[in-house]
Amino acid sequence: MTTVRPPRAVSRKTVRLLATAYGLTIANLYYCQPLLPEIARSLGPHAADHLVAVGQLGYALALIIIVPLGDIVPRRPFLAVLLCCDAAALALTATAPTAGLLLAAGALIGLTAAAVVNTLIPYAAALVALDERGRAIGTMLTGGLTGVLLSRTVAGLVSQVAGWRALFVGAAVVTLLLAVVLTRVMPLAPPDLALPYRAQLRATVRLAATHRLLRRRSFIGACSFAAFGVFWSTAAFRLSEPPYEYGPAQIGLLALAGAAGAVVARPLGRTADRADRVRLTRATLALGAVSFAALWAGGHHVAWLLIGLLAMDTAVNAVHLLNMSVVYGIDDARARLASVYMTVYTLGGVVGAAVGPSVHAVGGWSATCLLGAAFLAIALVLTFTRTENP
Repeated sequence: MTTVRPPRAVSRKTVRLLATAYGLTIANLYYCQPLLPEIARSLGPHAADHLVAVGQLGYALALIIIVPLGDIVPRRPFLAVLLCCDAAALALTATAPTAGLLLAAGALIGLTAAAVVNTLIPYAAALVALDERGRAIGTMLTGGLTGVLLSRTVAGLVSQVAGWRALFVGAAVVTLLLAVVLTRVMPLAPPDLALPYRAQLRATVRLAATHRLLRRRSFIGACSFAAFGVFWSTAAFRLSEPPYEYGPAQIGLLALAGAAGAVVARPLGRTADRADRVRLTRATLALGAVSFAALWAGGHHVAWLLIGLLAMDTAVNAVHLLNMSVVYGIDDARARLASVYMTVYTLGGVVGAAVGPSVHAVGGWSATCLLGAAFLAIALVLTFTRTENP
């Protein structure tokens, strides 16, 4: 293994640009969430039940087979190709005549979006000083969380006016423009490592096998994201029923209640650079578990729903930031770290998004909220299994 070039310092302006690219790309994966009932009406009952899950599954697959390339290929052409493929998948979604084609396009969106954002985050983390890493990750997450939050709101509003297909046409155009901008702005540089692809995959597996801290933080993240998936794979269906009977625009606007997750990311990143990350992780997981009690009450009272959503989004995103601030300090090959951590993290979201609708169909909103709280309680228990350096 040969290191081609050392990390170099970048300006905060550059990090903010990368964060904007992150937000615009990750939004593509979340546009569908407030539109699930409308898509189902268009393509048939249950056509969209597993659209969230297949997107997350594609995301996880990319983390295993594509993201490790981030250390060993030039990033600028790599990202340009991925963004063009993402735009094609969005266009396919916009024109999909059947549920099967829609699900295939959803998986491809997850695949390409995952590869882009999980190349950008470790890239930003590698190009700042050690004492700036938490701040940089916080900035990246702020961009990403803003993209996630606004994606639901924009999707709901655009769909209300022009239909859900028009929303995905617009997203395809924006993604193509993003490919042009990054190609012009990012420097053309050699890869970080001179290593064959198979050797990189073997090294990624070895990294997961040898670092207990990496595995533990990955499983904590997976449980947290599973809770997130449980809520967002069922919320649109619950909110389209009495007493709410919300349309896609109202569901999208409700997602703005989670804006606190984006607001706290940057200050929490600064705190993570100097604080006890273990205690912070425990506190945020406890907040997340309690938030599902408020979400349960929110099944019939919108005030409790807003409180629970704000607390849940804040907790899940804070745990993710704290995990990454720990994980990206384990080794210099950060694409490998991203591959391991984000694969496990995303599979947690797949599980949550897959089982959430089934639990909701059988046990209703109470069972859904209990399941979300249980995932976060498991993550909290994992923080007590072994001491780690903060």
